[in-house]
Amino acid sequence: MASHRRPKQPSRARVTVLTATAAAAVALTSQSAQADPKPTKEEVKAKVDKLYHEAEKATEEYNGAKEQQDKLQKQVDTIQDQVARGQEEVNELRDKLGSVASAQYRSGGIDPSVQLFLSSDPDTYLDKASAVDQFGARQAEVLEDIQLKQRALAQQRAEAAEKLTDLEDVRKKLGEKKKSYQGKLAEARKLLNTLTAEEREKMRQEEQKRAQEAEKRVARSTGDRVDLGNEVPASQRGAAALSAAATQIGKPYVSGAEGPNSYDCSGLTQWAYRQAGVSITRTTYTQQNDGTKIGRSQLKPGDLVFFNGLSHVGLYAGNNTILHSPKPGAYVRYESMDYMGTFQFGVRI
Repeated sequence: MASHRRPKQPSRARVTVLTATAAAAVALTSQSAQADPKPTKEEVKAKVDKLYHEAEKATEEYNGAKEQQDKLQKQVDTIQDQVARGQEEVNELRDKLGSVASAQYRSGGIDPSVQLFLSSDPDTYLDKASAVDQFGARQAEVLEDIQLKQRALAQQRAEAAEKLTDLEDVRKKLGEKKKSYQGKLAEARKLLNTLTAEEREKMRQEEQKRAQEAEKRVARSTGDRVDLGNEVPASQRGAAALSAAATQIGKPYVSGAEGPNSYDCSGLTQWAYRQAGVSITRTTYTQQNDGTKIGRSQLKPGDLVFFNGLSHVGLYAGNNTILHSPKPGAYVRYESMDYMGTFQFGVRI
């Protein structure tokens, strides 16, 4: 006979737990949907610009480490070359010492008084004895030279070992900074990819329009030389650097690049001043000390201008405009200082 038992009803407590669990799941889903809305184009642009600034800061730190690495490598090479030459000198001195010892051996190791007693020609013996004394003096002198050279070599080897340790530390730092700016750039690209193709194109057009407006504000004469109007450069070298930078308009920004096919911000300023016959350092952090600091109202064409906590540098071109290598994906161009972020100071070379 079939069983007609009623199915067991869930307890009130179990129903309460299930209801609470379901409600929590719905709430979490709702919160997740509210917490992660698709960012707007303006929000993406702001985040991307921030990442580009951070990447530029890491790039300048990378450039500084690279410059330090190159300097240390030259020092190590110089010391190692000195050690090699010093070792050759020690070897030559040892050969000389061997020659002196051989000469003494050939003169005989008999006590001098016995040699005099046995000698049939005392005058000849005395001449030989004088020569032996000279050999002895030379031997002592050569030994002293060897000891001095060996001490110097030991010191140079220790210095080289210390520099090599520093070099390894800098290389490690170099790798970290490179990884940092590459990570920032990858994050920026990922953010940009959240936009539609139409939104990305609109962003590109807006940026291009802004750059074109900046260029229109700068009166231009024939060729690539910029007519700075009434703003007179503070120096001939500043004017020459600005003119040189203007010939690079349209070349792409590349992290760590210093020309002539691409540049980062400080790479462009260093290259431009090199064309003017002036040597300045490689990074924003050191270029700030390459001249006299000045305020915004004192700027003249050719002065260096620094922004955003020294993460960016360009050349003041006049009319509230700078000439610079802006950021990844952009190119060397004129741009209004109003779009550059926080102005730090200018530097007159």
